[in-house]
Amino acid sequence: MSPSITTDELPPAERPYTHEMVVVHRVFRRESALLPRLVRAVPDGGTARAAQVVEHLHTYLGGLHHHHALEDELVWPLLRTRAAQDDELVSRMEEQHRRIDESLRAVAEWTPAWEPAADPIAGEELALALDAHRTVLLEHLDDEERLVLPLVAEHLTVAEWDVVGTRGMEQIPKSQLFIALGALLEEATPQERAHLLGKAPLIGRLLWKVVGHRQYAAARRAIRGPLDEGYHA
Repeated sequence: MSPSITTDELPPAERPYTHEMVVVHRVFRRESALLPRLVRAVPDGGTARAAQVVEHLHTYLGGLHHHHALEDELVWPLLRTRAAQDDELVSRMEEQHRRIDESLRAVAEWTPAWEPAADPIAGEELALALDAHRTVLLEHLDDEERLVLPLVAEHLTVAEWDVVGTRGMEQIPKSQLFIALGALLEEATPQERAHLLGKAPLIGRLLWKVVGHRQYAAARRAIRGPLDEGYHA
């Protein structure tokens, strides 16, 4: 029987490529900054636009919830087992997840108060709640990228890390796959774009080139409207 191999013994090429998470985090950084601006830009009584912004907010909240749920289920338990010396850091990540959830309570309270009439007072309260949420979120994303992703690269296998990405993709409705891909590619460098597209099957890359990028560009224009400073897919 051949001896088992630990992640400490794996060459760099056989370690998880955790930089993918950094690109995902850029999407959350971008959207958490845009959301309060989108709310504040809705005119008094603009109920149709308010409903559109709220739908986008719910998409953001769903994506953030699933992202953190996967970490809670698939990442933190493995790090607790294999990086016991960093258990305090894992606890810090879990506490930050709780604080992010707490920051969203005010968002959940003010969203239904604002949407039906697009009342500007309720809208400003919602925007302030989203500003406060972003402050807590950025602290977590910064700490995770600086302190936790190196631990993931050291202690998780490529297969274990790939499960996180695969499960994340499975939770995206098929009708929203190009929107999700476009959101990532918008924040990616040319090298990162090549990597992300390279993971997609050939048919997926072809469909993105033919229809997907246009679908994303249209969705982007629809939600950002007057905030958009110009975008070319």
